[in-house]
Formats: sequence, structure tokens, C-alpha cells
Amino acid sequence: MKSPLLSLPGAVPAEGRDEGVAAHYGDLFREQRSLADGAGFVDLSHRGVVTVTGDDRLSWLHLLLTQHVSELPAGQATEALILSANGHIEHALSLVDDGETVWAHVEPGTQGELIAYLESMKFFYRVEVADRTDEFAVVHLSAGSTAEAPEGVVVRETAYGRDLFLPRAELESFAGAHGPAAGVLAYEALRVEGHRPRLGFETDHRTIPHEVGLIGTAVHLQKGCYRGQETVARVQNLGKPPRRLVFLHLDGSEVALPAHGTPLRLATDGPDGRQLGFVTTAVRHHELGPIALALVKRNVPVDAPLVAGTTAAAQEAVVEP
Repeated sequence: MKSPLLSLPGAVPAEGRDEGVAAHYGDLFREQRSLADGAGFVDLSHRGVVTVTGDDRLSWLHLLLTQHVSELPAGQATEALILSANGHIEHALSLVDDGETVWAHVEPGTQGELIAYLESMKFFYRVEVADRTDEFAVVHLSAGSTAEAPEGVVVRETAYGRDLFLPRAELESFAGAHGPAAGVLAYEALRVEGHRPRLGFETDHRTIPHEVGLIGTAVHLQKGCYRGQETVARVQNLGKPPRRLVFLHLDGSEVALPAHGTPLRLATDGPDGRQLGFVTTAVRHHELGPIALALVKRNVPVDAPLVAGTTAAAQEAVVEP
């Protein structure tokens, strides 16, 4: 779904999974600084929007999600996952309940598969699941923003900003009143700085929540049974995850950033050494320079200098070994 805000001056379309919105509007670092200062907004209208209504919506979702939501207060934002039977992450939901409806936004293009799974689990529960992506656009206001949400718009407020479920018909008028717009590259730079993992970037088909630091934020350890809980409990109580998320400071003299999947090796072993992990997201930050998130094997020393392809990388632990 192509955003109408791609017609704004300077808009450069994003590619890959963020196709449909602007990567930037001509000045990446200015856009980052604006967001960091609480100004402007990010068009995330390519993300999927799913709603769940009905009297049983919270108790039903509580049985399916990794998060404790059976008594979720209206207006309180939370994050939740859906796991496979083996505990691997399949879906990530950013959600809020407005007192009548649960609103969730998800990775672009994943809402169809998510809804199919939810529909298969309805049984006798009084719930209705709907894809609202055609009707509503997600807009992000960064932390510190004083912009007021339009009346009647559902807001999901977190420590790093507010997500608005804005009617698509109001997207252009909102942009005119709340600019300047910032592209998804600026949003991603602040996400990487904040060590926040993203489905399909910091995760693959075998990622478990412990590896990317989602225990506590998206996984509640004291709730009842859900699919994949056995793996979560076993790793929590008896072991360690096989991989861990790290934050990388990259060599700023390199022209190009390492692509997603670029192998990580010990710097002492050079480019022919054994692969110990891979880069998940690399960005250029307005203050920190080139930085990245990556997954490495748990036993990689936390102080070991690494090399991402041919780019030197110093690591900081996000998930402790």
C-alpha cells in the first residue's frame, strides 16, 4: 500500500520490507535530530492493523499471546508475541485496548497470516477479528512530542513515543498540521540506538524470545499456558539461549553499511575465520555514527573485537551471555 505522503517534497521511497512509505525526505540526520527532540512524526502507514472486538477479546488473547492481557487496562500499551510450538517467534504485536476494541499493529504484510491463525483459534469465544489496514494508518510521534492526537483517534503510548491509529483519509491533513515528516530510516536509527528488536530483522525462523531481550517486555513469565511456553520456561529456568543480541559500533571510515545477514567473525581471525553471527540492522546515527544490531553465538566473548564482513565492529552486550 503506497502512502500519499510519498508526494511530499524530497520524499525518497523506502525499499524492501518498508516499501510503501518514505525512507527519508532529503535530510536523514535532520530528521533524526527532530525525532530525538520530540518534533515531527513518522509515517508507518505500511504496517498492518488488526483489531479484535467482543466481550471475550482480552481473556481469549490471553490464552494465545506471551503477554498477560486478561486484565489489561484501557489505554495501556503493551507488546506481545505468538510463538510456534517449539517456542520460535512467529508474530509480534504492538497493541492497546481502548475499552471496547484491541488495536494492534504488526509488520507489513504479516497481518493476513496472523488473522488466519487467530481465526483458527476462535472456537466458541465471543470475538471478532478484522484486518483494518485499508482503513487505518499507523503514525508515530516520538517521545517528548507535544502534538495532540486528533479527537477520537486511538493512541498507543510507550516510553519511546506514541503510535496513532489514524484514519487513512486523514493522513495528508495530519501531515500538514504536524510536520516535519521523518522517514523510516530516522525511525530505524533511533530503534537501533534503543536496542529494540524488530520481527524479521533481529529474528529469523529459529529465534526464541530470550535471544533478543524480549523477556519481560513482550513475554510475561507468570502467566498461564500458551503455545511455546514450555520452551520459554525451560530456557528461563534451566539454560541459556544459543544466541544473544548485541549492539555494534561500526568503523566509520567505511563507505557502505553491512547488509542484513553480513557474517560476523573475530577480528583476530579475519574474513576467513569461523562465522559467529550476523548483522541484523545497520544504520547511520546522527550522533553515534554507523551502528548496528546483530545476533552472535552466546559464547562469543563480550569484549572481543569483531569484523562484519570487512568492517571493524566493537560490541556491547544487549542480552547477557
